[in-house]
Amino acid sequence: MKLTAPTFTLPKRTFAPLGALILLAALSGCATADSRAGSPTSAGATATAEADASTADCAGVTVVVDYGTLDAATVTDCVDATEALAASETLATTGVTTEGSVEYGDQIVCRVNDRPAADETVVVEGQQSFTETCASMPPAYAYWALWVKATPDADWDYAQEGLGTLEVRPGQSVGLVYTTGTETPTPGS
Repeated sequence: MKLTAPTFTLPKRTFAPLGALILLAALSGCATADSRAGSPTSAGATATAEADASTADCAGVTVVVDYGTLDAATVTDCVDATEALAASETLATTGVTTEGSVEYGDQIVCRVNDRPAADETVVVEGQQSFTETCASMPPAYAYWALWVKATPDADWDYAQEGLGTLEVRPGQSVGLVYTTGTETPTPGS
């Protein structure tokens, strides 16, 4: 008697969004623009203008960490560099610490400077509140998104690899944004 395993066929449209979601989550975010970016508040506009000015003045690598709804001041710093550096090294040079997950290591970012804290309840409107354990992937509605900027005048692009392997060169920028909800703001927006 010959045994064969059952096969399952799902419509391709089921896998495309699921695959995209998994890829985006693995890279710690998604690349949709934040609706706030087009009409920032005056405080947001000032912070964005200051971040853009410091990015333009940096001959090395610019680092931007935007805590979003985690209610902490945005970090914008310049790291002296004359050659390519690991993005994780540029963050560490500015005093920014990151933590990956048990399952994915440093390919994703679970915490930045201990935020969200292990005992901090993350609340996102319309979603189930949770406490981040860093065991696996964060939920798709609350995570750290990793961004890169090729030149000071370029737009932010979603990183195509994780923090553990990403390298940045002088004149480039690396950014982390704590993203909640369905839209992904860019660093400093």
